[in-house]
Amino acid sequence: MTDSDVLIVGAGPVGLTLAIDLAWRGINVTVAETRARAAPPEPKCNHVAARTMETFRRLGIAEQVRNAGLPADYPHDISYRTSFTGRELARIPIPCRRDRFTMTDGPDCNWPTPEPPHRINQIFLEPILFEHAAAQPRIRIVNRTSVEDVVVEDTSATVSLRDLETGTVKRLSCRFLIGCDGARSVVRKAMGAELTGDAIIQRVQSTYIRAPGLIDRQQSANAWGTGAINPRRSGMVYAIDGRERWLVHNYMKPGETEFEAVDRDACLRTILGVGADFKYDIISKEDWYGRRLIANKFRDRCAFIAGDAAHIWVPYAGYGMNAGIADAMNLSWLLAAHLNGWAPASILDAYEAERWPITSQVSRFAMSHAEAEIRRRGAVPDEIEDAGSAGELARAEVGRLAYEINVQQYACAGLNFGTYYDRSPIIAYDGTEHPAYTMSSYTPSTVPGCRTPHLWREGGASIYDAMGPEFTLLRFDSAVDVTALQAAARERGVPLKLLEIAEPETAAFNGSKLVLSRPDQHVAWRGDKLPSDPLALIDHVRGAIN
Repeated sequence: MTDSDVLIVGAGPVGLTLAIDLAWRGINVTVAETRARAAPPEPKCNHVAARTMETFRRLGIAEQVRNAGLPADYPHDISYRTSFTGRELARIPIPCRRDRFTMTDGPDCNWPTPEPPHRINQIFLEPILFEHAAAQPRIRIVNRTSVEDVVVEDTSATVSLRDLETGTVKRLSCRFLIGCDGARSVVRKAMGAELTGDAIIQRVQSTYIRAPGLIDRQQSANAWGTGAINPRRSGMVYAIDGRERWLVHNYMKPGETEFEAVDRDACLRTILGVGADFKYDIISKEDWYGRRLIANKFRDRCAFIAGDAAHIWVPYAGYGMNAGIADAMNLSWLLAAHLNGWAPASILDAYEAERWPITSQVSRFAMSHAEAEIRRRGAVPDEIEDAGSAGELARAEVGRLAYEINVQQYACAGLNFGTYYDRSPIIAYDGTEHPAYTMSSYTPSTVPGCRTPHLWREGGASIYDAMGPEFTLLRFDSAVDVTALQAAARERGVPLKLLEIAEPETAAFNGSKLVLSRPDQHVAWRGDKLPSDPLALIDHVRGAIN
């Protein structure tokens, strides 16, 4: 007898989004978290990717998330300068949230989605997710609770829940256990999974500060992120509230191996470009290592890991948390399909088969970008701050290179939308090659395994808003008879919505009169007519055919 269908360990953004999505799909969930209910998270994540915003739109919280964070008119630009208060070298324009849906000129505009990305720190995002999750009747959150003594078996897991206030311990049994509990994951250790890869790529002395007078000392317009580039120090300064709170990354130099051995105050002042008279307060120290580590497995029987529990990499392209939420959305529909009775347990094999390869590829994108940035930071010309022509030339060249390298991570449509699954047991491939997956560029495609392309329907509605919660059959020619596929879905209990679409203008849909989209908006199958055995197709996509 189990006490919970699903136990999620960790109530960060990944665990909370997973819980919300499972509850949205009709599954009862328990979430265990060591922190108190109102305890603020660390100011880590600064960016919600477009794919994550699409998820939040489906779950009904996108508008609330978008209305939080920086002031509505605060630029989300990236500015590169000799210091925070120094001369500007380059600027990557990114719309503020007020202009996000109207601005069309810039590298971060015209996203092929109803929900473009949003810059917001985790300290504002997480409370929104928590309150939404706590309001769901299918979700039970137990705070100030540690998960211990994890036992994973074939069809259930058992854990001890320790109340950190009273010390009381009770055992809980669950059908499925999911570790969203970060780099030191208790669940990963219980699974016997190990992180492998590149242990340390870089060290970053990061400091969360309150500096009310800093914003008025700039020579240039406000920016969400400001890169400081000079021969003495390189760093990034992120605006947290658009007024007085800032997160300052000091990229430590080769040979600097101990965070506290490097003069934090001197480095901060160099990056900010302020003297000894400038006043600021340290709110917290957020030092971190840049790594590329991936667990050698994401599943052991009824236990799974997602997010930082499964993979850690340098946070370039702002995709750490977002990759974890992508894990969660992949796993959520698979678990719900099985728990709701229309898919066998074998469907769960798709989680690791799909997420591990793409995780490895994304981690290499991030590492490659980090290495390019490390090389750039190590080659800052001495004359970059000089007033003469040599200084002007140096600033122009450094600015050009900084823009060229970093526009790829701050305007990364490819990373967001180009993800495809090419070795899944539950996708009916047709032999067509997938478009190349890169960080910056994206080619919409209905090749099975790709994200179902977005398009606007007549009247300005998003195709995603019209799709069903589970499988959706997009029909672009109403003359094609699909009754046999609908009957097969009914026979197997698979929820299937038929969505009629007028002939689209986008080339992404050309050549396929039928596209079967999965619950996670990836293409499961396509064709101009139904296959000869529709029941076999339904069994394939629900994991009933080995």
